[in-house]
Amino acid sequence: MHRPPKLPELVESIYDAGLDPSQWNHVVAGVRDFVGGQACGLFSKDSISKFGVTHYYCGADPHYIRLYSETHSKFDPLTVLPPHGEIVSIPDLVNFDEYRKGRFYQEWMQPQGCSDAANVVLETSHASCPVMMTVLSGRRMVDPAMKHRLSLIVPHASRALLINRATSQLTLATALADVLDNLASGIFLLDASCRVVHANSAAHALFAADDVVRSVAGQLVTSSAEANQALREALATRSEIALRAARGHAIPLLSPSGERYVAHILPLSSVLRNGSERVVDAAGALLLRKVSLGGQSYGELIARTFDLTPAELRVFLSIVEIGGVPETAAALGIAETTAKTHLHRVFAKTGVSRQADLVKLAAGFSNPLVN
Repeated sequence: MHRPPKLPELVESIYDAGLDPSQWNHVVAGVRDFVGGQACGLFSKDSISKFGVTHYYCGADPHYIRLYSETHSKFDPLTVLPPHGEIVSIPDLVNFDEYRKGRFYQEWMQPQGCSDAANVVLETSHASCPVMMTVLSGRRMVDPAMKHRLSLIVPHASRALLINRATSQLTLATALADVLDNLASGIFLLDASCRVVHANSAAHALFAADDVVRSVAGQLVTSSAEANQALREALATRSEIALRAARGHAIPLLSPSGERYVAHILPLSSVLRNGSERVVDAAGALLLRKVSLGGQSYGELIARTFDLTPAELRVFLSIVEIGGVPETAAALGIAETTAKTHLHRVFAKTGVSRQADLVKLAAGFSNPLVN
């Protein structure tokens, strides 16, 4: 391990990163050594899809960084993100013995020689996708001394990220593109004439399927004539988009193949540039997702509404996505009896009595316009 940096020089490097984001590579290495961990990373965690995008890291194999983004971010203990600035280790979030039986530990942490991690939310300008820092502690557990050392870094790192946001629009655009491309919902940025200004990866996949939406001469066209009319009327004026967004109006869509989708319109006031540097005014964003058991719900909002514990929420979301107690127990690495106990508590708190009703309940919280 490198010589741990002294706090003043580490703080200086953090503010250097505030002005030059490329310096974060140096910062995460300094934080890792200062705190006394095995690895350190700066990443975004989307509270809707649960996908994580790692922006800067040290001490970890790139293979596992890819695995986290592609698969394991959905299984980590950060089901409900901690409050801004609060440092939490894994035992603070879940039962540690049960966690060690689950996929995240068995397939991601253990192969890297790690048991525990300290996590903290640093920046929340995008409430649904905050920027976080994590320090993997290696074989030992995160102790109070490690948390204290990390707490000395947190306020400076938070300020540096705000400086990044305020001074580097190019960096922000790149970060936003990374986040959008890792969302499961298709996101189409549209101008007032319904022309596509930008589409994320999921949106391009929907275009490629040529089923529920398609691009005709650069304009977005859905499988429903009524939906096309509603979309064009909404995009005609910003006030109409804002009104529909405030009311949470959704546009139901049925594809020719029988798949059901739901779309929401979000107002935009930003000015974007395309590859030719021509200024394009994006009037609104269309968020399109398939209605299915795999649809992601607002876990944090559900937990707050029904006062679910992290363990109960993990079972709730797993039942919605996977669909059964045995499958949920296997995915979370817990006994079926434990999964049933959590499920019965979820039933009691939510007031429903069937797994199918939990799916319907989750769908009611899946409006992408809700914070």
